[in-house]
Amino acid sequence: MFRLSDFDFHNKAVFLRADLNSPMKDGKIISDARFRAVLPTIKYLLESGARLVMGTHQGKPYSEDYATTEEHARVLSELLNQHVEYVEDVFGRYAREKIKELKPGEVLMLENLRFSAEEVKNKPIEECEKTFFVKKLSQVIDLVVNDAFAAAHRSQPSLVGFARVKPMIMGLLMEREVEALSKAYYSKERPRVYVLGGAKVDDSLRVAENVLRKGKADLILTGGLVANVFTLAKGFDLGRRNIEFMERKGILKYVDWAERILDEFYPFVKTPVDFAVDYKGERLEIDLLSEEKRLFDEYQILDIGSRTVEKYRQVLMQAKIIVANGPMGVFEREEFAVGTVGVFKAIAESPAFSVVGGGHSIASIHKYGIEGISHVSTGGGAMLTFFAGEKLPVLEALSLSYEKFKGHL
Repeated sequence: MFRLSDFDFHNKAVFLRADLNSPMKDGKIISDARFRAVLPTIKYLLESGARLVMGTHQGKPYSEDYATTEEHARVLSELLNQHVEYVEDVFGRYAREKIKELKPGEVLMLENLRFSAEEVKNKPIEECEKTFFVKKLSQVIDLVVNDAFAAAHRSQPSLVGFARVKPMIMGLLMEREVEALSKAYYSKERPRVYVLGGAKVDDSLRVAENVLRKGKADLILTGGLVANVFTLAKGFDLGRRNIEFMERKGILKYVDWAERILDEFYPFVKTPVDFAVDYKGERLEIDLLSEEKRLFDEYQILDIGSRTVEKYRQVLMQAKIIVANGPMGVFEREEFAVGTVGVFKAIAESPAFSVVGGGHSIASIHKYGIEGISHVSTGGGAMLTFFAGEKLPVLEALSLSYEKFKGHL
């Protein structure tokens, strides 16, 4: 794959596809974490004299955080301490004229790429390169830099469509992500521990199945709804209230899949020995084998218990490689953040090389000031897809572009 150091960017019109999709409230961006992650690439390109065209998506059509990128241009202007011009157009004549007018070291922010209908569906590279988006923009840009690791599991025109049309280059964030995830996945050091939590049960089951089958993991620790599914699959009763909740969430159907994984790898999948519920407004911890477990009929599980945290901690302190995705419970409520904070602190304190990803995981790490994790990934779905052993369309596109253009440098 091409790296930034392979090219001279002076006076070149560079389309930088970033993922600046950020949480918003009342039309304002409330976390600039994704902007900061891509800043080194932006600064490198500007210092190299590039004429920079920024592209990102924001939200999905009809969602609350679906918005223009005017606010993104403002946030980026503040971080760069220079004007970033927002253009209310994606690839139309107005946008193309503005790109032509750019001078070296200047930045243009295109409109939310998902305002273009072509950008909303996943299609193969062959179809993406035929879109108006790619055809029109390629008339006015020289090079493409992709730093959108968080969207690397998607196959959309702005992400993969330029692969055979223009040289497509890894940004510094993309490079760092691929390096860290590859190090964790392909490492021969043992023990290798995966911590799977949160609510993306199907993704987590794909990861568990892949890393166990391919001998990439020695142990899997579970939390969140992933733990509930595996606990049911082991034959424990989690009570009427929790089973009804899982049914409403559409995840009860995954218990059979979890059972099949356990049939093959039972000793390597650890589930909580105790859970915490909200009992009359207070945290109450219930041992899975105690009489109190009847309370699961009435009260919803909101976290793993302290005994589980301690057991997990002992495992994590011995690990050489740790991969974690998803919180252990409802960390937004302080009394139910015990599991998430305890486990993530253990990961940070462990001498292991650690990779943690997922929006909620990152939010909890920032909220509770946890430091010491080797690599905090910007990708949730992309990271899970990688560890599930599946191909990431953006990495495929970067490889394809390298093969197409390497002889032209």
